[in-house]
Amino acid sequence: QVQLVESGGGLVQAGGSLRLSCVASGDAFASYNMAWFRQAPGKEREWVAYITWGAWRQYYADFVQGRFTISRDNAKNTVYLQMDSLKPDDTAVYYCNADGHFRGADYIGGPSWGQGTQVTVTS
Repeated sequence: QVQLVESGGGLVQAGGSLRLSCVASGDAFASYNMAWFRQAPGKEREWVAYITWGAWRQYYADFVQGRFTISRDNAKNTVYLQMDSLKPDDTAVYYCNADGHFRGADYIGGPSWGQGTQVTVTS
């Protein structure tokens, strides 16, 4: 399994922006499809965004469409999540994930997870 380390979370006012980063260990990062998930207090973890290994395709959950952008730099073993127009409902721990897949409309995370980074959006 690949090891993942997220960073970039913090406290921001509604309407603000944050950029999350996730650095992966090892030499296989460029072969993994990558995703971001989030988990708010008292709620189940939910999928947020996905990017193919070669970055030719990105998909987003409806609730972040047009506000969040996923990208990656395979030379740096890093995947990013640019979050703009943040809302209090975006408050959650954000996790990156490697090597998952879609099952119909649902995205199923792979076995490798980071420790998460807290994002708190105040009104």
